[in-house]
Amino acid sequence: MLQTTPPPLSARRVLAASFVGTAIEFFDFYIYATATALVIGPVFFPPGEPGVQQLSAFATFAIAFLARPVGAALFGHFGDRVGRKATLVASLLIMGVSTVLIGCLPTYATAGWWAPALLCLLRCGQGIGFGGEWGGAALLAVENAPPGKRAWYGIFPQLGAPVGFILANLSFLALSFGLSAESFQAWGWRLPFLASAALVGVGLYVRLKLSETPAFKAALAQSKPERVPFAAMVTGHGHALVVGTLAMVAVYAVFYISTVFALGYGTAALGYTRPAFLLFECIAVCFMALGIALSGANADRFGRRPVLMVGMVVAFSLGGLLGPMLSSGSGAVVLAFLCLSLFTMGWIFGPMGALLPELFPTRVRYTGASVTYNLAGIVGASGAPYIAQRLVDWGGIAWVGAYLAVTAIISFLAVLMMPETLRKGV
Repeated sequence: MLQTTPPPLSARRVLAASFVGTAIEFFDFYIYATATALVIGPVFFPPGEPGVQQLSAFATFAIAFLARPVGAALFGHFGDRVGRKATLVASLLIMGVSTVLIGCLPTYATAGWWAPALLCLLRCGQGIGFGGEWGGAALLAVENAPPGKRAWYGIFPQLGAPVGFILANLSFLALSFGLSAESFQAWGWRLPFLASAALVGVGLYVRLKLSETPAFKAALAQSKPERVPFAAMVTGHGHALVVGTLAMVAVYAVFYISTVFALGYGTAALGYTRPAFLLFECIAVCFMALGIALSGANADRFGRRPVLMVGMVVAFSLGGLLGPMLSSGSGAVVLAFLCLSLFTMGWIFGPMGALLPELFPTRVRYTGASVTYNLAGIVGASGAPYIAQRLVDWGGIAWVGAYLAVTAIISFLAVLMMPETLRKGV
């Protein structure tokens, strides 16, 4: 059974572990995203046109998304066969080591093409670690949820995203105020990556105190685990894999266009200072957290599909607002757009913590939820900043809005084709 009521202390410990570990992994992922918009191009690629350096940086950003499904399949295999706890500890460790090592890399000026090559390798390690993280954290919360509270419990790993993002942006904001531009590019950007070591230590301490989820224990008691969970998931649950992946596309597109692309565009093309735009995004991400909490509560009341469909309609509308609001020349209007877009992203992201695990049975749930979530990252996120930058260069900011609207249509149609899972397992 998906739902099992744990003792209160156990529930608090589980939700804390789900939230803390995910926040740390998102912090690691977002410090790279922020660094991509600010410093990766000139530090790791040869001198030349700034636009070419930026596109090269965005290409390294995409690598982790390509690696994430590999990590999802790998960690999903062990998560469905060995258990959720050990797998979550391993994913956090791999992500953390890769992040810290990025902070130790030589620059292009020092090591030539070895620098971007090693960067790509460690970015791949980040992706593999992150690929196993989200699915396990979501299962940790949802498989311990009491009846009628799965979506609410499922928002705790989702809340790790805005918290990790705020911590990442605040770290770069502090460096922007405390260091000159030259010092920041020379060595200051490395500090958030190195600081990740301490955060990973905290996450490991919390997760090592966990016990296995009741749902996984019950599944093992009934029969042996699947020999190859990935094969069982693909052959038996292909429809869930496809519609779950496409439903997540708009989530990723809205987020990365509103953060990574907007940061680069706002500082390079619109003339905002780096500290000002980072502050805008820190404020806006608070609205993302609000959207996650509100949609999670409503998804337990009205169902997953109605909540998501409302969010997709608003995401479609953002496509028409993006160009006029970002190019308005008013900081208040730009901030309003970022707040609206990230609230919308949070609204459609919140129910996914419960929905994606609910689409799959316990025996292949870690694999199914993880692969679905991370395949969507390839489709919706890996190329989003790159595509948006190319569209701006080709036809202007309005084309980025059209791209955003198309992703919302794709996700809306996917939600229409999936079952309502609110009552599943009751």
